[in-house]
Amino acid sequence: MIRLEVKRGGAAARSAVAMVGRLVNEVVSFVLFSALDLLDAVLCLVFKLVDYAFESKWKPCYCSSSAREMITSSGNILISESGKSKIVFLSSTKLHLEEISDTLYSRPPLLFDISRSTMMDLRSLGFLRRSDGAAALAAAANAKRVRKSTTALTINSAIVEMLQGKIGGKQSQPVPRWSDCACKRCSGWCLAPSSSRVLLYAHSQFPPDGAAVEDVLFIHGFISSSSFWTETVFPNFSDTAKSRYRLFAMDLLGFGRSPKPADSLYTLREHVDMIERSVLQRHGVRSFHIVAHSLGSILALALAVKYPDAVRSLTLLAPPYFPVPKGEQGTQYVLRRVAQRRVWPLISLGASVACWYEHISRTVSLLMCKHHLFWEFIFRFFTRNRIRTFLMEGFFCHTHNAAWHTLHNVICGTAGKIEGYLDTVRDRMPSCAVTILHGTDDDLLPVGCSSAVKARIPRADLRVIDGKDHITIVVGRQKAFARELELIWEAANLKAK
Repeated sequence: MIRLEVKRGGAAARSAVAMVGRLVNEVVSFVLFSALDLLDAVLCLVFKLVDYAFESKWKPCYCSSSAREMITSSGNILISESGKSKIVFLSSTKLHLEEISDTLYSRPPLLFDISRSTMMDLRSLGFLRRSDGAAALAAAANAKRVRKSTTALTINSAIVEMLQGKIGGKQSQPVPRWSDCACKRCSGWCLAPSSSRVLLYAHSQFPPDGAAVEDVLFIHGFISSSSFWTETVFPNFSDTAKSRYRLFAMDLLGFGRSPKPADSLYTLREHVDMIERSVLQRHGVRSFHIVAHSLGSILALALAVKYPDAVRSLTLLAPPYFPVPKGEQGTQYVLRRVAQRRVWPLISLGASVACWYEHISRTVSLLMCKHHLFWEFIFRFFTRNRIRTFLMEGFFCHTHNAAWHTLHNVICGTAGKIEGYLDTVRDRMPSCAVTILHGTDDDLLPVGCSSAVKARIPRADLRVIDGKDHITIVVGRQKAFARELELIWEAANLKAK
């Protein structure tokens, strides 16, 4: 009896300590992110002035609240309805309606976001009665309805400005821009003849005799590059695998050595189209396996749905899948889960700055990405290669435009699509082997993301790796991971027969 009371007392004490820690974290977060709100507003003006000085034009941003004049001059380009936004996209003689994420220009105030999560925590710990919690949730739902009605009337100038080059005949912004790197690795593709088709940079590894049986696509994650695969697992495949498979690892549009167009919105369709054009069509890929990490998992699922009869296996590492509760707006819910605007853990702080602050993240890109060759040299010189320099290359070699739009349009913008993708893999692709790997120490994307994928596709093989995080799920265990992949492909091929 005494032991039971002690356990209850200990549990209550731990709950109280956790609540105090949470409140401290939220107070510090509120102060810091309020300051960042102000800083981002100041940087907005600074970048407009500098853009005008260097390029003789204002750089549109997502702080704009109205663009009636642009809409009048260029026609209806952005369509917003029921919290969903679509853009009219013109290519050749085809007119497309393409979805973008409303999180680009509609993000809830910090005070509302923090108070909402605090109410939820208080209720879960028993500090609020159910009625109080219901009232808090009702207030949150009402605020959300207000935001949705506001979003439905928003026409954003950044989208209009970017699309004028495609619809109104205006010339697109110069590439690279003054704030982007102009080295050969980043802009060498611009020197190609204008008539040539722009392709992604793709590292390929073919069997020595050229007689490959099957193909494998490797898709990296956010702010990374093909080196994430080529410097780790590619050298560790067995001779049998190297003689059997053609291996393709591409740099996604806007990252690594691939093109980084300044007028692109980096939507899901653009990323998938570039992979098709640069790898599938160029190399005549017909039947293939896909290995994807983090953000790349979304692109992998989109490809699988588009080619259900061609994909033999899907290996997803730390997929960013957050099931959206009923009544929630998917894009906003995923934004809050990916970037919680908290100072702790530190990886959450980094994700929050990248997701919420357009101009602060552009400043970081200006300091780090524009001078990535210098920073790579510094890392090599002072660490003597103790730090994986290929990870630094992937982290630094991108543009703010690519990172900002990819993060919002792919990770947040596909919140309402991923469940449909998973259902298609489950129902229409019974012969496709699905394997999910996730590290227990992943502070960026919780293991629950992979568990949710497993719940959606019951036949999927979920493997939780102890002591590994978002990066070390591959880096540091590349030999074991290469063996795992070979076994996955072999089993998938046997199942297909």
